[in-house]
This record gives sequence, structure tokens and C-alpha cells, in this order.
Amino acid sequence: MLSEPRAGRLAAWGNALLAGLVSPDDAVLAIVGEDAVHRVLGLPGESSPVGLTLALGRLRTLGVTGLRVALPAPGHPLGLSGPPEFNARALEAEEAVVCHGAALGLVPDVYEAGPEGVRDEVVWHALPVREAPPADVPSLGEAERELAEALREATEVLTRLDVAGSGPVTEAAVDAYRARAERGREVLAPGYPPRAVRVLELAQRVGALIGVATESGHGGAVSSSEISARREALRPVERTARRAQVAAYNSVVEERERGVR
Repeated sequence: MLSEPRAGRLAAWGNALLAGLVSPDDAVLAIVGEDAVHRVLGLPGESSPVGLTLALGRLRTLGVTGLRVALPAPGHPLGLSGPPEFNARALEAEEAVVCHGAALGLVPDVYEAGPEGVRDEVVWHALPVREAPPADVPSLGEAERELAEALREATEVLTRLDVAGSGPVTEAAVDAYRARAERGREVLAPGYPPRAVRVLELAQRVGALIGVATESGHGGAVSSSEISARREALRPVERTARRAQVAAYNSVVEERERGVR
């Protein structure tokens, strides 16, 4: 979950829309991306799923002033604040958006749509959340410092596990992950500080290294036990990268709360 999460797109462009920096049409186009359609189910006052344009407008009327991202993993409720029912849904989806200014959260369900499932249809479920500080989200400054160290650790681990010298297959995999990270440059919407963009890019770079290391068939270690050892060795690095992603996506709301903006 270190590539571009749908929750990141929704929060980033939703924040830009709430701040009046982009039009509703531009925000929805960016959020949907390559998916077929996004709808929101369970919004107060709506008995059926509604489109994103209406949903974002309804959130504003409900008092929402910002959107935060949660990227939880087993044993790590990153960005969540409860209640348990919402946390469980978010953990299953591995992502969620938490509204600031109203006790609501959004969790995506993804379905295959179109011929042979080439595009996805996304239904965001609006659920009650507890209004409390999100779990384990660092500041941008903390995230940047932690990522610099995590990148060094990841490089050392990959070298020790003989991933770096494994030939053209791994080189192709690295190129693919780098291309994915380059697309991430467009994730953060207008209004985000340059430091947030820098932190997100670094988090995705760390994620690329983790992805190469944990895909079977790359590197000198190819047995299942050795692949498992790679994952275990890189688990703290992956955790740091996810925390940094959340810090980047949430930075606009955090700065607004501190009165920076």
C-alpha cells in the first residue's frame, strides 16, 4: 500500500476543493483517476449512493473543513481514532478518509466494472467516527527525518540480502516502481506545501525498494523462507514509509489546525 492510495487522492483533491482552489469537476476527475466511477453510500440525508460531486458538497454542508488519510495495517491503526467498527472496516480496506469538522469517515469498497474488469467501480461507505487525534501520525518534519534514516536502512538491508546485484530482472522491476513513484508526483493537489510533496515522493521511493525486495524471484535470495526474512527485515521501514505518506496527505489539515494557513 505504498503506491497511490485512493484515500490519498480523495483527501488531497477534496481538501483543495474545500479550500476553493479547484473546481468540483476538476476535483472529481482527479479523484476518480483511471476508475470507472466513484459513489458515496450512507451520507446523512441520502438514502442511496450519490456521486462524488454531490457527496463533497454534502460534506461541506455537514461542517467538514478538511479530510485526513488513514493507512492502517494489522497491529498498526495508523490515522484511525475509532470506533472499533470503523477501524475494522478501514483495516480490511487498508485505507480510509476521516473527515475533520464532522464525525464521519469514508471507507472504499472496490468492484470490477467494464469489460473483463479493466476498470474499477468504487463505493465509499460513510460511517460514524470518533472525533479524537488520529493514531501515530507524525509531523512532516518528523516524517522527513525518519524517512531519511529508513532509506539508508532499506538500502543496507537490500545489499545484505543480495537484491542489488541480481541482474536485469530486478533492474526492470526497479524501473517499474520508479515509474509508479513518478506518477505519484501528481497526487498532491493545489494548496499542499512543497515539503509535503517531497516527503510523499521519498516515501514512495522507499516503498519502491520494499516492493522490489519482497517480490519473489528478485535478488539472490529466492526461497520462501528468504523472501519471508526480507519482509521481516523491512517491516519497520515499511511502517515508517506509511506514516510519512499519511503525514504528507494530512499536512494541509494539520497546518490549518495550527493556524499556519
